[in-house]
Amino acid sequence: MRLVNGRHSAALDASDRGLHYGDGLFETMAVVDGRIPLWDRHLQRLREGCRRLGFDCPDEAVLAAEAEQLTADRPRCILKLIVTRGPGGLYRPPPNPQPTRVLERRPWTEYPARYWDTGIEVRMCRTRLAWGSPVAGLKHLNRLEQVQARREWLEPEPVEGLMCDSLGRVVEGTMTNLFILEGRSLITPPVDACGVAGVMRHFVLDLADDVGLAVQEGEVDEKRLLGADALFLTNAVIGLWPVRRIGSKAYAVPDVLVDLRRELERTIGSRP
Repeated sequence: MRLVNGRHSAALDASDRGLHYGDGLFETMAVVDGRIPLWDRHLQRLREGCRRLGFDCPDEAVLAAEAEQLTADRPRCILKLIVTRGPGGLYRPPPNPQPTRVLERRPWTEYPARYWDTGIEVRMCRTRLAWGSPVAGLKHLNRLEQVQARREWLEPEPVEGLMCDSLGRVVEGTMTNLFILEGRSLITPPVDACGVAGVMRHFVLDLADDVGLAVQEGEVDEKRLLGADALFLTNAVIGLWPVRRIGSKAYAVPDVLVDLRRELERTIGSRP
């Protein structure tokens, strides 16, 4: 089911800048037990993204009402929100843009329980993220780097691929943010020059202190990655997946990581 500017529709103006230039943003939200646990964080990121791109953010009360309309009878699903600058113009945006908003309800994605409990296998991708992007951190509509990276393998496993920037530093997964554990320190790569500032990433950074972990942003090269005590990946739908293997390198799932996952699930309300 889909709403386009508040109306049930599958149609979008063919001149919309989101189609022509990727000129817009999106949020992918988990609906768990009939609510969106990270709603406020998604809206905060959306506001910041609209500010940086230079067009008005949709009215938040309208978004909340439309989200409720789509999810009222679905206790567990995925809600995707797309906001574009709207139709018109070539590369230079129109002086008075009329943003387009699209909300779409999707079925919940069922993953095996072992992805949370014993972890997933991941691989390193050949496709690189361009370093120094002026839209770094934003959940913008141009995801071609991630699409190309995900085309590198067809098998169901590895489950995810890690992407480096053009300088060879590991930044994130194709659909996830990366954390590494070194002793009692939790490190996540910065996303101020490339990558996405995930809402679950920020949530984990806020939550880590509750389980006794020191947190920081720090550069992660492949040597540091392979030497870490543990790894895990996050996004708003999956929550937290430990990594059990990259190639021939195996990782344990330490108790502190189990504690962090349980605290995350307790705070959100249930496993995403």
